[in-house]
Order: sequence, then structure tokens, then C-alpha cells
Amino acid sequence: MKRIIESGKEVIQKEIKALETFERHIDESFSKAVSAILKCKGKIIITGIGKSGHIGKKISSTLSSLGTPSTFFHSTEMLHGDSGCLEKSDILIAISNSGNTQEVVETARKAKEIGLKVISINSNVESELSKLSDITLCTGNIEEADHIGLAPTSSTTVVLALGDALAVTVSKEKEFSAKSFAFYHPGGALYKKAVRIKS
Repeated sequence: MKRIIESGKEVIQKEIKALETFERHIDESFSKAVSAILKCKGKIIITGIGKSGHIGKKISSTLSSLGTPSTFFHSTEMLHGDSGCLEKSDILIAISNSGNTQEVVETARKAKEIGLKVISINSNVESELSKLSDITLCTGNIEEADHIGLAPTSSTTVVLALGDALAVTVSKEKEFSAKSFAFYHPGGALYKKAVRIKS
């Protein structure tokens, strides 16, 4: 029992450490990404595959709920026709831990051909994805929290937190209010909470 509890705590501690390390490395690229999103006349499209894709869906949802229109497209689907949704007024946020995931790189390349600004989130400033991007949000080399050091754990936690930081900072700059939040959440407990805050 004690061994199992300690194992759980170790995973949490590793993820906390990863977040603390990343927080110290947030730089002007974050500010540039926020500025680009604020200036965007279209929508924010997020792409990724695997665990990065799952995190991308959540980031897209958070952006939308905080006043920044966003949608998620799986990178493989983007290469099989869904790139038709891309418009020059949009911004693509491409997520790949390695920065060399072929489908994500090719999606970013297609977005650049169409004329979109590309923001990438990956761990390597020398990666193919970084080289294609207008702005790179580099997470750095993150130690995964699992016992074999391979499963996306700490790395996805960092990207999720980075996505929250982007969404919240953009929302604050837009002066997005509790009233606005309630407008986009007409049902459920969050709506009731937002109504109490705005009144």
C-alpha cells in the first residue's frame, strides 16, 4: 500500500517539477504568440495527433469558451481534405512534442502555403516544425513522469498548462467578462456560477 501511494506521489512531483522548470523559461515568444492571437481576424485552428491531439482539443475548447473562436483538426484528416477549412485570416497552432511528427509538419507546411501564420508548440527549436513556424513555443527537454520515461505524461501536462496560459492571457487582454462567459455557457453549473459573479 505504501509503495503504491509513494509511486503516485512521485508522478505528481515529477510533473510539478516539469511545470516549474518550464515556467522559468517562458519568454518573449509567449508574448508574440498572444499578440498574434489578439490580432487574428479569423479563427485559431489547432492540430496534432496522438496525445498531443487530445491536449490540442482541450486547448481549442478553452480558447473558445474564453472568447477566442477556435477549432481542432486531426493532422491526418487535414492532409485528407480538411485543410480546405484553412483561410489566410486564420492562425494554425501545431502541437508535436518532437517537432518532427510528419503529419503535423506537413499540415503546418500546407498552412504556410495557404498564407496562415503558424505557431508551434514543441520541444526542439531546431525541429522541422520550428523551422516552418512564425513563432515557436519551445517546451524544452522534459523528463516524462512514467517509470520507463516514454509515455507522454509530464510533456502533455506542460503543453496543457501552456495552452491554458495562452487562453487566459488572451482573454484578459480582451477584457472578457463573467457576463460574456455566461453568454457562451447557457447551461450547467458554470453558467450559474458566472451569473452570480456578474451580478
